Amino acid sequence: MKIKTKIRLGLLFLLALILILAFTGSFYVNKLAKVSSDILKDNYESIQYTKEMIQSLDEGDDSLSLKKFENNLVKQEHNITEIGEKEATNETRQIFELYKSGKRDSTTESRLRQKILLVEDLNMEAMLRKNETSIETTKKVFAYITLLGTLSFLMSFTFVVNFPSMIANPIVELTEGIREIIKKNYSQRLNFSSKDEFGEVAKAFNSMAMLLDQYENSNLNKLMVEKKRIETIISNFKDAIIGLDGKKRVIFANPAALVILGITDADIIGKYAPDVALRNDLLRSLLKNEDKEKLFKIYADNKESYFTKESLDILNEDKNIGQVLILRNITRFQELDVAKTNFIATISHELKTPISSIMMSLKLMENQRVGELNEEQKKLLENIRDDSRRLLKITGELLDIAQIESGNIQLNISQVNPALIVDQAVRSAQSLAELKNISIEVKIPSELTSVYADADKASWVILNFLTNAIKYSNDNSTIIVSVTKVENKIEFAVHDFGKGIEKKYLNRLFEKFFQIPGTAIGGTGMGLAISKEIIEKHKGTISVESEYGKGSRFSFRLGDMI
Repeated sequence: MKIKTKIRLGLLFLLALILILAFTGSFYVNKLAKVSSDILKDNYESIQYTKEMIQSLDEGDDSLSLKKFENNLVKQEHNITEIGEKEATNETRQIFELYKSGKRDSTTESRLRQKILLVEDLNMEAMLRKNETSIETTKKVFAYITLLGTLSFLMSFTFVVNFPSMIANPIVELTEGIREIIKKNYSQRLNFSSKDEFGEVAKAFNSMAMLLDQYENSNLNKLMVEKKRIETIISNFKDAIIGLDGKKRVIFANPAALVILGITDADIIGKYAPDVALRNDLLRSLLKNEDKEKLFKIYADNKESYFTKESLDILNEDKNIGQVLILRNITRFQELDVAKTNFIATISHELKTPISSIMMSLKLMENQRVGELNEEQKKLLENIRDDSRRLLKITGELLDIAQIESGNIQLNISQVNPALIVDQAVRSAQSLAELKNISIEVKIPSELTSVYADADKASWVILNFLTNAIKYSNDNSTIIVSVTKVENKIEFAVHDFGKGIEKKYLNRLFEKFFQIPGTAIGGTGMGLAISKEIIEKHKGTISVESEYGKGSRFSFRLGDMI
């Protein structure tokens, strides 16, 4: 039998008990009510009629009393219910007719009173008899209902005590079985003899436990082999690798990590990483959520080496259950980068001298003393001058990049009025703006505080922004240069209303040598990269906002102190 059927039958059983009690009580209550109603209707009313008739005789023999007597006699004639009551009532009618016809002597009146009293006595006796019957019926009803109520209580109590256990006990046993499975006791089995849903659950549970037991036994060796393989792979990595669990305890550290950290297995494995970091500066730095691009300079392989940190979170159903820290040795790449920087600096420096000589020779050739030039020669010289200027600009920017990357760039930091920085840049860009009839609007609040910066280099960054804005703005347009205070920082911004920049290129604008594809206006692609390096040397931030077709806004923020 299914559990649903058992519950349904149990509830139907309780409902049946309730209905039996209700019907029994209702039946006997109706029976008692009928007895009481019969007494009132059949006997009590007859007694009232007889009393009214006696009272009419006592009042005299006038027509009003006779009429009252006859009305009550008629009612009595219609309410005959007891044996002998009909004969007594008929005799009362006969005597009353004699009395009404004029024979009103004492003998007739006495006989009339006797017959009325006889009717009254018959009804009084009936009332007593029916009252005794009612009392006996009440006692029977009380006995029946008491017996039935007691039986119902005992049966209900038995049902309430036993039925929940029939449902709850298998659930308790199932819960205990699940707890054992959680503890990896896969030998646990459920023994339900019932053929209901619990029996089916027991079969499914036992099948699951058997399969888990088989899986555990069959895959344990495989898991151990895989664990050994992974440990071997990690141990042979040249990069330092440290694994943490969800509670920041160190679960593994390969030999490269132990060498770099300068500790042994026993000092770190199984230990709480922040506790170990209290005694190890490098581990403390690795545990911090710092910029991923930060370089770690560590003495390794008998020389100063450079490392970058990677942090990988281990997730299980969106829950963080651990972390892997990787220190990658990038010393070779760093050395190549330094060599590249030195090469660029050397080449740029070497190119700058001959280019300057070419510019000087061009200036001399333009002098009339060396001879007259025809128009074609002048055009060629103009082209040579433009290319020389472009080469000179490129070499200058390359030198700036080399200085910044090598750390040789020197900042002349001082407390400067932001208006002076902006004014210097605007004056330098004014002539270029006038060629396209572009107006430069400057917005600087008078109450701004001073900023700590290298005025020349900060001005150069604004000038670079302005030069780009002028190049990509339409003729007869406006460029806004503004200075505002934002979150305790001074923000310098250049806002143009040109064609703007597509969103897909925004993240690459500050990369070296990057140029937006399809731009007709040439450039080296290094101006914004140099600007970024200069601002970051100031410990500031640089950013760009642009909406294609509506213009761009380049800005940088500097602190009011460094």
